[in-house]
Amino acid sequence: METNKEKAIQVENVGKIYKLYDKPSDRLKESLGLVRKKKHREYHALRNISFDVMRGETVGIIGTNGSGKSTILKIITGVLTPSSGTVKVDGRISALLELGAGFNGEYTGIENVYLNGTMLGFTEEEIERRLPDIIEFADIGDFIDQPVKTYSSGMFVRLAFAVAINIDPEILIVDEALSVGDVFFQAKCYHKFEEFKKNGKTILFVSHDLSSISKYCDRVILLNQGDKVAEGGPKEMVDLYKRFLVHQEGDQSVTAIEQRDGTWKGELQLNPHLSEYGEKQAEIVDFGIFDEKGKLSNTIEKGTDCTFKLKIHFNENLSEPIIAFTIKDMKGTEITGTNTMYEKINVPAKQGTTVVVSFTQLMNLQGGQYLICFGCTGYLAGNFRVFHRLYDACSITVVSVKDTVGFYDMNSKISVTED
Repeated sequence: METNKEKAIQVENVGKIYKLYDKPSDRLKESLGLVRKKKHREYHALRNISFDVMRGETVGIIGTNGSGKSTILKIITGVLTPSSGTVKVDGRISALLELGAGFNGEYTGIENVYLNGTMLGFTEEEIERRLPDIIEFADIGDFIDQPVKTYSSGMFVRLAFAVAINIDPEILIVDEALSVGDVFFQAKCYHKFEEFKKNGKTILFVSHDLSSISKYCDRVILLNQGDKVAEGGPKEMVDLYKRFLVHQEGDQSVTAIEQRDGTWKGELQLNPHLSEYGEKQAEIVDFGIFDEKGKLSNTIEKGTDCTFKLKIHFNENLSEPIIAFTIKDMKGTEITGTNTMYEKINVPAKQGTTVVVSFTQLMNLQGGQYLICFGCTGYLAGNFRVFHRLYDACSITVVSVKDTVGFYDMNSKISVTED
């Protein structure tokens, strides 16, 4: 029987409920007591989650998009307050969640190091002792003495990571933050991670790179839609997760959804703050993301086929409309995408008709989360017009058993021969 002293982290029956409002005014009216009937819906991000992380143990958390992985990490680090349950942490934490969240753009790199170190509870003397290691690890040269607002995104992340990783924490908490910067900096990050593990530090981390989960973890916790499904050895949990992805609950095929008189997008996790605009000569009335089995899903396994479907209704006769999709990273950088013009596909567009345009491709993006945008544009009297665009309509999660460098995998074939 383990004693409490051996437990670095104790999570007991933790729940997190968000109140969702249709309009900001509904939130105000309810908070002021101006309405008798509640104006919100409850979204359970976590339900009665319990687990322990022992001192010196490396534990991974995996699960589909929206399963509550990042939420539980934020509760453990104190960024969020649980709606129910308790969390106990025994040891100094360094959290690689939202890198650089506490940085001040007007301060220099050095000044931000002291600012962050102070926020983490270190004295000026302790920060000063660690400063050479932080500067060497970040490796951003003379920019360390320049205001952070002048940094490139790469330099910003390097400094934020260097601060978080070099304060000698007893507990390291990581949320998809190891693959930052260029290939050489990534190698330093992984080397430091392995050094932490060898030194018996306690590590809790979330990753969509299942190969890293298998390589580093002593134990893995599987979450789904706010519930803890199982926990156990890495291979067992990764295999269960992959089976879980293939056999998702309910029939999510196109036919079954249409028989339920539902929409495709109604079965997906959508962005509640999506931005849309256009002149509406044509409208995107529905969209969906389908995995290799033809099931609607926000989660796609790397190396498998997936299909983006757009249902377009034409309010006018149009000549050669252009239907498009774009994939962006979570920072908003456009990574890839295509459209019917590039692919030389003619879309019939008669007033009053509706068509379905399907883009099918092999998913070679690295494991992680991405944003999806859809669009319908074209030319009227020689002028480019936007008929309808949906920015950041939804997100997808790519799960991977092998990640390489950069955004996508070139699927290299490697051979080794003796000279």
